[in-house]
Formats: sequence, C-alpha cells, structure tokens
Amino acid sequence: MSNEQAVVRRARAGDQGAFEELVFTYEKKIYHLSLRYTGSEQDAMDVTQEVFLRVFRFLPQFQEESRFSTWLYRIAVNANMDFLRKRGQANDLSLDAEDEEGLSYEISDLRYNPESQLERIELQQAICEGIRSLPPRMREILILRDISGLTYEEIGRALSIEQGTVKSRLSRARGRLCAFLSANGNNSRRAASKRQMEGTRNE
Repeated sequence: MSNEQAVVRRARAGDQGAFEELVFTYEKKIYHLSLRYTGSEQDAMDVTQEVFLRVFRFLPQFQEESRFSTWLYRIAVNANMDFLRKRGQANDLSLDAEDEEGLSYEISDLRYNPESQLERIELQQAICEGIRSLPPRMREILILRDISGLTYEEIGRALSIEQGTVKSRLSRARGRLCAFLSANGNNSRRAASKRQMEGTRNE
C-alpha cells in the first residue's frame, strides 16, 4: 500500500488531519486547473473550494477502483464544467490566466536580448491563440495533458472516455496546433525581418 493510499483510507475513516493532508497535496494543482477553466483567480478559488467540499462529501463512497488523483481530477473537471454552464460559458476555456505553471515553452535564456524576447512573447501569444482556436473537446484534452500534466488514463477517467479517444483527440489537437503555429510562424518571421530592416535603415 502506498503512503497516499494510507492517507486516503484514514481520511475516509474520518481522520481530519489526513483529509487536510490530501488538500495540501492537491489544492495548488486543482487551483491552477480551475484557473485555466475560469480565467479568474477568485472564481478558481471558489471552484477549488467546491471541489474539496465534494471530495469531503463523497470520499466515503470512493472505492479505490482508480487512483485517488484520477478520481479527484474527475470531480474537478465536473465542478469547473458546472461552473461554466451556470455562466453560459460551457464551451469556453481560458488561456490568458497568468500563473507560475503557465504555458512554458522554454527556448533559451532570452532575458538580455530584447528582439529575441519579443519573438518569444509573440510565440507564446501564438500558442495561446492556436489552442483557443481548437474545438472545445480537443482544447480541453490538450490543457489537461500538456499543461496540467495528467496521464492518458487520468484524462480518460476524468472525461469518461476511452484512452484511445484521448490519444486520438490529443494527436489531432497537437496536429492542428502545429499547423496553426506553422502558418503563424511565417507571419512572425516576416514581422521580425521587417523590424530588423527598419532598425538597419535607422542606424
């Protein structure tokens, strides 16, 4: 039995300290996931609180048929979708929320190269636009896998779909994103070349 399984079982038996340990372990991850859904720090905090209220309520029914984290993420996805439905935004996911786990496509240390840093910012903006352009089902899986870091199994259980469906949607989503970035990249390179030429003329 893993340490987490022991903690979960103690929490199921009513051990308040064990439940608080689970909250401490997963609260930040659920908050960041909720932030991507809601786009608002306050809303993400509210949804996170709702998630752990549901966990507390339904934990006695958790039969360990899956990992606790998988079960938790399913509750989190459902809570966020419920929140968006209430706001009439069930098809919307935010990609503008800023947090330390944000869209980190590391290229190199560009802090001292203003032109390269600008190009990097443009790339990150293009990535956000590209993900936003995806159909909601593809977009959701891309966020859960490539941003939140869930496994195929966890995503499948969270969304109640087969792992094969997860993989195929993720593959299509990545393909569309690559195509978007490729097309957008041509524009970015032209813009960068234009800036370079203008800088040369001004010297």
